[in-house]
Amino acid sequence: MNPLCQHRFLYPPMICFITAQGYILKSYEPINFRIEFGNLSMLYTIRYSDWYFSSILIKVAKEELSRECDYELEAASQKRFRDFLSDSEGFYVPMVIDEISSKKVLTTELITGVPIDKVALLSQKIRDYVGKKFLELTLKELFVFRFMQASAICTDPNWGNFLFDETTKMINLIDFGAAREYPKNFVDDYLRMVIACANSDRDAVIEMSRRLGFLTGEESDVMMEAHVQAGFIVGMPFAKGGGYDFRSSNITQSISNLGATMLKHRLTPPPEEAYSLHRKLSGAFLACIKLGAVVPCREILLQVYQQYQFGNSKQPRAANCSTGL
Repeated sequence: MNPLCQHRFLYPPMICFITAQGYILKSYEPINFRIEFGNLSMLYTIRYSDWYFSSILIKVAKEELSRECDYELEAASQKRFRDFLSDSEGFYVPMVIDEISSKKVLTTELITGVPIDKVALLSQKIRDYVGKKFLELTLKELFVFRFMQASAICTDPNWGNFLFDETTKMINLIDFGAAREYPKNFVDDYLRMVIACANSDRDAVIEMSRRLGFLTGEESDVMMEAHVQAGFIVGMPFAKGGGYDFRSSNITQSISNLGATMLKHRLTPPPEEAYSLHRKLSGAFLACIKLGAVVPCREILLQVYQQYQFGNSKQPRAANCSTGL
């Protein structure tokens, strides 16, 4: 067994230190769901104005935090990711040390590296490499593994969960507490939706949005237009071949400008799967923006799409999910 291990403890208060044996010890208090989610309910209700929609967010957040506090579940997820990425160049998932792990303690192999946001200080070549690998990983998690590393509640990525070793050009992955699986039929249609957004195919975006549950079909023209434009904005990095320059990207601001309209006119909350999925995709974009990376996004998406095996669900009438190439 590797003597250098990382420990995560569920109890007692937050603490983090390195022992003489080379262990990293982490600990935090268990969450009082009733108190914390009472406050969270108030926050979401103020932010989103409609209790029905905010209650869905709270339900998803509670489920994610429950998974986050179960170290046996996290250990299983980490082992699963380690298997998934065993043959993937540029990624490493540390080994779980079962003998000294439990429901309240997680012990893993200790890995080193700098958080992804510190990579922004390195050369453009390295930043482009890391940005490309980050997007590759995100699309693999969703469309190949259908199992995704996520962060509970947070909308911004936790840079410390991705540690880059410049010597080996390896991205070391940690923290799989909120990892979750996605149903095949949802992923099938979500890939079709991403392709439609990338191709600026309005009819396909609307059809897939209805099938996925983002729209009811009864929305106002204002809501429909805002939803479609938001899809096109998210699809911008995938719209053209060659490198997409995230240094000059205004994706986040453009989406923010449409947010108030969609919150005001939305008739149904997004499907539950979308909350963590959108955080992950936006996290990949935010990482690339933070890095100032130039990434061949369309080529990465097209490679995933061409190798993807769809189930038996109907193809959208509008575009038949054509890549447009």
